[in-house]
Order: sequence, then C-alpha cells, then structure tokens
Amino acid sequence: MDRERVEGLVRELLVEFGEDPGREGLRRTPARVARSFEFLLRGYGTDVEAITKQALFGEATSNMIVVKDIEIYSLCEHHMLPFFGRCHVGYIGRKKVLGVSKIARIAEAFARRLQIQERLTNQIARALMDAVDAEGVGVVIEARHLCMMMRGVEKQNSSFVTSSVLGGFRSNPATREEFLSIINRRRPDL
Repeated sequence: MDRERVEGLVRELLVEFGEDPGREGLRRTPARVARSFEFLLRGYGTDVEAITKQALFGEATSNMIVVKDIEIYSLCEHHMLPFFGRCHVGYIGRKKVLGVSKIARIAEAFARRLQIQERLTNQIARALMDAVDAEGVGVVIEARHLCMMMRGVEKQNSSFVTSSVLGGFRSNPATREEFLSIINRRRPDL
C-alpha cells in the first residue's frame, strides 16, 4: 500500500465531507486512517500456505480436532464497515495435524481482507482441508455486521451465521452432528 497516496485520498474525502483537514482534530487523521487500513487489511500480505507449512506434524489420527471461539474481525467489502464474531473450526486429519495456533492464524489471514462472510468461511475450510489433506473439515462463523447494525435496516441484535463443511463433514451426518454438538456446548470456565 502506498501510505502517502492513501493519506492524500483521505484528505480529499474529508474535504468532500465538508471538513477542514487542516483543523486541529483532523491534522493527523489521514495518517492515522492510512495506518489503520494497513493494519486492518494486512491479510493481503499473508501467505497462508507458509503459515501451514511451518507447523505440520506427522500424526496418524482419526480424532476430530476442534478449535472454538476464534475471534475474527474483518471489513465488509460492500461498505468497508467492520464485522466481527467467532469462528469455530474442526477437522479430522489422515496422516498430519496442524499446530493449533495455526488454525487461528489461517482465520486471521483471510479475515484481514475485504470480505464477505460466506467467502471467508469457505476460504478457511478449503485452506485447512488442503494443508492437512483432511478427511473432512467444518467451519462455522457467527458474526455481527455493522453495515446492518449502523446503517440500512439498523438491526442491532442481528447476527449472521455461515458454515462450510467439506469431505466427511459433508458426507457423514454423524460427523457433522458431532462437530455441531461440540461447538454448541457451553464453554466451561477454564
């Protein structure tokens, strides 16, 4: 990202809004906004394949591995307003397992891009499926979208749920049900 160019564009937006970008409260706003977008959209510079290759371990297992309640923050590609929530990921490996923190890093890499939740859910599932050559993968995201809460229909209590199930999670109802049962259990105080 060309930070100076983005700063100039933000100055232009401020003028279009009827503001004076030279006034005290706005003088450093263009630089702050540019740095903010650089941070919020850092997923474009993240190589997901490199994340997974760093932490693949040979382990023959047929157990379901689940990581619940991964916080995600993203920007809606339609309005560039935030959406945020929780991501639940499960998979059954064949001969490999992935370091647990890498599952959260995969979710983060795709969330930190301009997104729609449906695509985000599928990207996480597909990346994990490919990384470990899984027997199956399930991903569920529950999120709140400020584009729906702050504008438009203004429904503050709405949430949006998406799921992507691949392999055995799609073809085997018992596997899918086990995954959904695990992610819907109340979390004990750890």
